[in-house]
Amino acid sequence: MIERVATRTMIERAARQICHGGVVAFPTETVYGLGADALNGAAVERIFEIKGRPRHDPLIVHVATMGQLEVLASRVPPAARELAARFWPGPLTLVLTRAPIVPDVVTAGLSTVALRMPDHRLALALIRAADRPIAAPSANPFGMVSPVTADHVRRQLGDRVDMILDGGPCRVGIESTIIALDGESPVLLRQGGISMERIEAVLGPIELAGGSDERPRAPGRLPRHYAPQTRLALREPGQPPPPGLRVGLIALRRQPGQDDGFVEVEELSAAGDLDRAAARLYHAIRRLDQLGLDLIMAELVPETGIGRGINDRLRRAAVPAQNPPSGADP
Repeated sequence: MIERVATRTMIERAARQICHGGVVAFPTETVYGLGADALNGAAVERIFEIKGRPRHDPLIVHVATMGQLEVLASRVPPAARELAARFWPGPLTLVLTRAPIVPDVVTAGLSTVALRMPDHRLALALIRAADRPIAAPSANPFGMVSPVTADHVRRQLGDRVDMILDGGPCRVGIESTIIALDGESPVLLRQGGISMERIEAVLGPIELAGGSDERPRAPGRLPRHYAPQTRLALREPGQPPPPGLRVGLIALRRQPGQDDGFVEVEELSAAGDLDRAAARLYHAIRRLDQLGLDLIMAELVPETGIGRGINDRLRRAAVPAQNPPSGADP
């Protein structure tokens, strides 16, 4: 069931679903999440089943208070408190040493847990009404394009979800930045809604993890992610589309003659605004994916600010599938 007007009654109904082991799709400022009680291992197992997600890929746990963070993490270093004070609620996930209360299924058996406080009134209202932390990856089949509207969730997951709360389009549009704070120095594991530059303004220089993990320390670390059904390839400036194919193009801005030979062009921001481009990215990929094209070509954006997160999504979406798509992950 999809609730298009999220009243207090509907939020309370969704919270009851969570409390009784249900799975609820709900909006955040980044993408829609597929949520279950983070302390109920059986409920979290349903997330993996619905998404077709591998069990070795850990989940992010969403909290509404610093008190919940203290319960879920056995150690909260000063750097974590500084970042939470500056960026929470917001699109920043902190990877900390886990507390024993967190089930293994949530963390993929790792000694750490990924935590964030979403900057969306419905997400926070749901967590507070349920009075428990909510584990939630993106509400889509594993490996596929993340949903940024409730309709995207409905189209991809349908009645496999107990309830969908509709909070309108997601404001940020790409997933959270993830930073690990369980070691001697901070490590940036995933680029996202909070730029590396903004984090370094708080902590000073930070280490950037390598591109992918075979056994991921956090979500979004597998080589192929965020992929449409249509093959996606990166485009060099001025590169023409392959002859004889119906090809769509994703570009930050249209350039004179740029769209020659392309069936459709998705411009992310006419003004070159990277925040706007991030908010439109998954909409653009989805629209082109529905046109029956042979190929989608995408141009990288400037490697600065949230542009790093956009480029990370495009690079992973362009990794060739080794097997026919079975679903994907955010």
